[in-house]
Amino acid sequence: MLLTGKNAVITGCARGIGKKMVEAFAENGANIWACCRTPTTEYEGFIGALASAKGVRITPLYFDLADHAKIKEAVRSIMASKTSVDILVNNAGVTYNALFQMTPLEKMREVFEVNFFSQMVLTQYIVKLMTRQKSGSIINISSTAALDGNAGRALYGASKAAMICVTKAMARELAATNIRVNAIAPGLTDTDMVGASMTEAVIEATIAQTKLGRIGKPEEIASSAVFLASDLASYVTGQVLRVDGGLES
Repeated sequence: MLLTGKNAVITGCARGIGKKMVEAFAENGANIWACCRTPTTEYEGFIGALASAKGVRITPLYFDLADHAKIKEAVRSIMASKTSVDILVNNAGVTYNALFQMTPLEKMREVFEVNFFSQMVLTQYIVKLMTRQKSGSIINISSTAALDGNAGRALYGASKAAMICVTKAMARELAATNIRVNAIAPGLTDTDMVGASMTEAVIEATIAQTKLGRIGKPEEIASSAVFLASDLASYVTGQVLRVDGGLES
């Protein structure tokens, strides 16, 4: 119960790593604003059952990160609750694999809008709330692609590298207000997004380069986020935590 009494905003909660983060944060006692794009019966049932089982409050927020006006509306809903925002996890993202020379400008703008610009807009709003209470933990989900410069992942890696740069800058800027900012760089993780964007051959080749010899689990990324969000990491800021099974760059 590392997060008892804390309130977290998590983006990209409908599936994959984000969904496991909702589970892990709830299991550790956090109340959650669970953000995703579209409501579904399955998702509503999932968060309702989880909230009931763990005795926490999970509030769904539905908005498209590409719509900055909708982001503002979501933040107003958070503010209306009159509760603190102790944790922000910028998890939402899209992937795109293509050689640099085959990547159109329109796709560059699309990927950066979701993976970086929109999440910075949300973060600016949340930081204002955290600054008033003089505390908070922000966790940006990056990728090992941002650190390793993998062929065919120039655009995706660049958008995630931007998250690392802003993590380090924000950590310096916000330290005086007791707001910690860290990033997680997952390696190959068993999600629908990976399955849809990589061939089996590429997945197997990546596993062969991983010291633990297997693909990562979404819950392993979620556990790392719980640590960084908790008081166990009270002296950790400006860091990039690779959670990649020992992937060789």
